[in-house]
Amino acid sequence: MKKFKLFIENFVIYGLGGIISKLVPLLMVPIVTGLMPDTSYYGISDLSNTVVSFGSAIAVMGMYDAMYRMFFEKEDEEYKKNICSTAFVFTMVTSILVFLAMILLQGTIAKYFFGDKKYAYLVYLSAMATLVGATNQIMSAPTRMQNKRRIYIIANVLSPLISYSISIPLLIKGYYIIALPLAQVIAGLTLEITYGFLNHKWFQLKRFDYKLLKPLLVIAIPLLPNFLIYWVFNSCDKVMIANILGTGASGIYSVSSKLGHCSQLIYMAFAGGWQYFAFSTMKEDNQVESNSKVFEYLGVVSFVVTAFVCAWSFFIFDTVFTNDYLDGYIAAPYLFLAPLLQMLFQVACNQFIVIKKTWPNMVILAGGAGINVLLNWSMIPILGIEGASLATLFGYIVAVLIGVLVLIRMKLMVVSKRLIFTTVLTCIYMVVWRLFFHKEILISNLLAVILTLTFIACYKPELKMIYIALKGKRSSK
Repeated sequence: MKKFKLFIENFVIYGLGGIISKLVPLLMVPIVTGLMPDTSYYGISDLSNTVVSFGSAIAVMGMYDAMYRMFFEKEDEEYKKNICSTAFVFTMVTSILVFLAMILLQGTIAKYFFGDKKYAYLVYLSAMATLVGATNQIMSAPTRMQNKRRIYIIANVLSPLISYSISIPLLIKGYYIIALPLAQVIAGLTLEITYGFLNHKWFQLKRFDYKLLKPLLVIAIPLLPNFLIYWVFNSCDKVMIANILGTGASGIYSVSSKLGHCSQLIYMAFAGGWQYFAFSTMKEDNQVESNSKVFEYLGVVSFVVTAFVCAWSFFIFDTVFTNDYLDGYIAAPYLFLAPLLQMLFQVACNQFIVIKKTWPNMVILAGGAGINVLLNWSMIPILGIEGASLATLFGYIVAVLIGVLVLIRMKLMVVSKRLIFTTVLTCIYMVVWRLFFHKEILISNLLAVILTLTFIACYKPELKMIYIALKGKRSSK
């Protein structure tokens, strides 16, 4: 019972903290885009985030996860301080190196990421944000590792609030290009100073230990390719759109991805409690069946929610945004489903981690990312931003499909006929929606309701069990 309570608390607190950090920027998208006179400005600002995410992945190099894992290796507090200090010193050095590399290559980065060398000055802000953000990840880690939930929630609320309290006045004054990147730097620096004050006892240069660095790197370095692969999935399309179609199209796509990534709120809430459940049940006799059912149920929920996102996408864009961004509605549903497929991939391929074979996970995901890039090159010139969103979706579909087939062959996963049926039905719905009813909200909603009722009929036994359990819980109070 204590473990279950801990799981629920972490699921709610850390899931909620992650949701808040994503929800505030999401709610601010209409305001920010409304203050910008052209879609290209938002595209350039979001491309700055793309540069930062790439630089941060290289600078951190998986050290956060390695530090988190090694922190709980021993109960000795001196050992824990040495781990934190060693991880921080290493990340500080790599962050400075990445920062200097970005400054030296500012022209090249501006050309390939922003599509024009004239934006080289923006690389300075991206480099500063990378330096601050990468070291901030390590500096903030003890707060979570000590389970200080209140501080975690407050920090996740304050960070976006500080950022937008700076960027909005700058946008009003006409600093359209630097407003969001500069605000990101200042907000990150503010948080790092705060975490430095709160967690300073965990980080001391004299505690750096070469002997501890090796086991940290053994865990960290293999994780780097995964972070870069996820960057390809989440950000590479924006860079390619900017170079092929221009920053204006990139701005529309960025807005579409922001709304489409509402599903990341579901994903982050799920991720907050999934890891504990996955490893606490891995030695049970029915582990394969349990993991397969989690995969199946999450898949069905993802399909239902995506169906209604399809139905409402045009109405939301037409109501909330100016006509400049209206074309983004067609890509939003695909970008909504993509992170949910990422979630399903992680649920399925967790089985590789259970048997201590992590390389298939990376290879399969890399294959999906490669398909994503190839489809981007061929589909963006033909279908524009819709082509990019479809490329991302197809990349994840291929990764999930291959992962599931491999696991079935290894007898580590079971797929029911119901899941196959619901998957095929969802594909049919999305094709019909796209070809005939993507602007018809009433017909699209009707089809989504029919789809949902069909799924309810398929999973009636499980829903009945949930109803009985909830009813019994109420009556016992």
